[in-house]
Amino acid sequence: MTLRRFLAGAALALGLASGAAQAGSGFDAIKARGTLLCGVNVGVAGFSLPDSQGTWRGMDADLCRGLAAAVFGDPAKVRFVPLTAVQRFTALQSGEIDVLIRQTTLTMTRDTTLGLRMVTVNLYDGHGFMVRKDANIADPKGMDGMTICLSPGTTNELVTADWFRTNALRFTPLLQERMQDSATSLQAGRCDAIGTDATQLAALRSQFQQPGDYVILPQRFSKEPYGPVVRRDDQEWFDVVRWTVSALIQAEELGVTSANLEAMKASPNPDTRRLLGVDPLLGNALKLDPAWAYNAIRAIGNYGELFERHLGPKTAIGLERGMNRLWTEGGLMYSWPMR
Repeated sequence: MTLRRFLAGAALALGLASGAAQAGSGFDAIKARGTLLCGVNVGVAGFSLPDSQGTWRGMDADLCRGLAAAVFGDPAKVRFVPLTAVQRFTALQSGEIDVLIRQTTLTMTRDTTLGLRMVTVNLYDGHGFMVRKDANIADPKGMDGMTICLSPGTTNELVTADWFRTNALRFTPLLQERMQDSATSLQAGRCDAIGTDATQLAALRSQFQQPGDYVILPQRFSKEPYGPVVRRDDQEWFDVVRWTVSALIQAEELGVTSANLEAMKASPNPDTRRLLGVDPLLGNALKLDPAWAYNAIRAIGNYGELFERHLGPKTAIGLERGMNRLWTEGGLMYSWPMR
């Protein structure tokens, strides 16, 4: 992405963000509407993908449900808005959605120039490449001259260009908005590799007809912390989104699960009692029902349950927790103190 393109996009974004703020769409409007408008990916297994009945499944889709449960007490009070990478920020700036939960990397320029706020991290990832196994490539430096499928307007487009330039290598980008189109192009031979975050590569490969014919190279080239994004026009809504994600992590830290949370309400642990609403302190601070976190955990489970259900080793995607383990287990997942 050129500097000129970036600055032009930022200027447009600021104008749109100003209009969104004037529209007055914030936490009060969300509560009055009674339904959460949640922006998700147009379709990536493990994150947000409609099943045969049209029900959205995946980690991001469930985070939307958990947020609806925290606000309304009902995880069904959410409408999913599928968005490409190009569409996502404009949809949020214009008020088409209330929150973006769509494999979005939290970066400084996005947080400071788009009229948006990066909320908190819900998944740690890194940029990688997937190639055909019969290409016999173990090191990305062997990718010189390849055609690489990339999504325009993403950090992956920039990371790929930076890395090839730094290593004096050539590549031809094939830009496609939908990751499913990139997957089709790789399998059809229209590109030689896909460059995106490793979790997305694993999700795409899980849907290939012959997944064993493709290899995700082990090298990582960037830090890609994913997290929800909201507009800057409502600090109360920012707080609700941030602390709902934190509550799921805190629940795993405390051993609270979707199966035992009712019994855990009797715990003498003050942190557990605050989290589950026995002590109403946290709910009062967010202007929510005292059971806000209880309702979210009941709907989608704690963070560990969420990861294992959609991305873990027993799923078709088959990812280890890695950096997404709790801090007590050598990972990076850590909830700020909820008191």
